[in-house]
Amino acid sequence: MSVPKRSRELILLVGLATLLTPAFGQRGGSTGSPPSGGGTTTGGGGTTQPGAGQPNSRSTQPPASTQGPNQPVFLSGRVMLEDGAPPPEPIAIQLVCGGSPYTEGYTNRQGDFSITLGASPATAQQDASSNGFPDTTSGSPGTLNGNNNTFSTTPGLSDRPWAYCDIRAQLAGYQSQSVSLMNRRAMDDPNVGTILLHRIGQSEGTMVSATTLAAPKSARKAYEKALELVKKKKFDDAQASLTKAVEEYPRYAAAWSELGMLEASKGDTATAQHAFDQAIQADPKYVPPYVEMSLMELRAHQWQAVSETSEKALRLDPFNYPQAYFFNAMAHYNLQQMDAAEESARRAQKLDTRHQIPEVSHLISVILAARHDYQGAAVEMRDYLKFAPQAEDAADARSQLERFEKLIAANPSKPAQ
Repeated sequence: MSVPKRSRELILLVGLATLLTPAFGQRGGSTGSPPSGGGTTTGGGGTTQPGAGQPNSRSTQPPASTQGPNQPVFLSGRVMLEDGAPPPEPIAIQLVCGGSPYTEGYTNRQGDFSITLGASPATAQQDASSNGFPDTTSGSPGTLNGNNNTFSTTPGLSDRPWAYCDIRAQLAGYQSQSVSLMNRRAMDDPNVGTILLHRIGQSEGTMVSATTLAAPKSARKAYEKALELVKKKKFDDAQASLTKAVEEYPRYAAAWSELGMLEASKGDTATAQHAFDQAIQADPKYVPPYVEMSLMELRAHQWQAVSETSEKALRLDPFNYPQAYFFNAMAHYNLQQMDAAEESARRAQKLDTRHQIPEVSHLISVILAARHDYQGAAVEMRDYLKFAPQAEDAADARSQLERFEKLIAANPSKPAQ
């Protein structure tokens, strides 16, 4: 059976859309373009990973960026357990900058919270649960200023003082999603959406490779230099730096994964495949190379391979990578396995609480329409247009929605399936 035209159109969207902004260094997401530093990642539920040779930061002062004359930023949202229940108790909402967590407020009994960054610096204190080392899972590329242990953002971002900070929840025994403040400005919608909590111990995979923590200083320096070069869009220089890192430390899984992403972005799939294989061989429980490899296979329409690779990633970590569920759903859809496609798409939709992958709703709409569930298809298509109003196929999506609405009107007594 031939691949439906609609599926091919959805695949083209994947190459254009930012599914999840990559985390600095340890990426939790994928993009259709060369990787870039900074963005969202998922934290470790209040735990931190010690970085090799990093100073112990025990300051009780908030980040330096909250101490200046910058306009306060009001944020609100909700924290929920993965099953949809509110937290069992009021929990801390943390601002994580440079790896250091600062408690900014607490949820109410329903899980709702509201905080104001920059309004009262004295109220923000470093979380006592921190071990004092920078948190390598936060991916914030800031620096510690001398002996003050205060956080400094990158020059030129004075209008976005929290550009390299994340918001996350803190509950013992749970892992929190994180909300990046990279692109947030004072006048943006204050609602950051829902932050999900996942019980620790249910995932075998890791977002931070143990080989990164064991990397020698020279290799780590080359790796970190590469990440800075990527931010400056100097991809050839970044590739050379990553090559140096893996030559000095062949088990550097994170560097191999980054190298694979750069090579895949240039269309060199054979070399990228080798790099991802090396990353997996160095650390089989490190999840990012599985996710990036499944994206590369998706672009090549290698549906069986996408299915298998994304399922490996999801077995290792079923919480932190909603885009992997989307890739898996696309693979099953193109393999004509509609029930499996919908199941993975629904899972992606549940985890994508900030609607960063609107294509998921589009895919579900197509699946439901094929089953003549036009009411359900219309709901999903409206969501797609709501969260991706400027998508390249928005006009086509609106036409499909009009068709669904006409079919619903012609059969008003037919219940949704």
